[in-house]
Amino acid sequence: MTLLMPPRPFATENTETASRSRPRRPWRAKFRDAFRGLKLGIRGHSSFFVHFFFTALVVAAAIVLRCDVLEWCLLLGCIGMVLTAELFNSAVETLFRGLDETTKSRVWPCLDISAGAVLMASLFAVLIGGIVFLRRLDTLLGW
Repeated sequence: MTLLMPPRPFATENTETASRSRPRRPWRAKFRDAFRGLKLGIRGHSSFFVHFFFTALVVAAAIVLRCDVLEWCLLLGCIGMVLTAELFNSAVETLFRGLDETTKSRVWPCLDISAGAVLMASLFAVLIGGIVFLRRLDTLLGW
């Protein structure tokens, strides 16, 4: 059992002056870095292609079944949830690859946990999408 470290004292004057002397980044640079992160996350992992394929299927089905605004919001929210979970999983995998072998052996369960988060998000997206599409089919076909 490990003991918790005592809390560190509040920031000292040296750290406060160091943070004040650092120039603020403009919003353009922040967004550029964020889009670069999206590109790195998407290009570096093949599972995004699977998610994009199913995203295209969902969007096509929503167009064909003439989903209303609330249904579109639910479907797009689910798509966003799954893609965000996949980005977090990609970030954890990228961090894991940078560790040394002894550390990797101790923290490998975090990879399974992040993959489990993607699975959980995907399962709930399938459940919500199934409800939306079955309800829509019921309305259109009059079952």
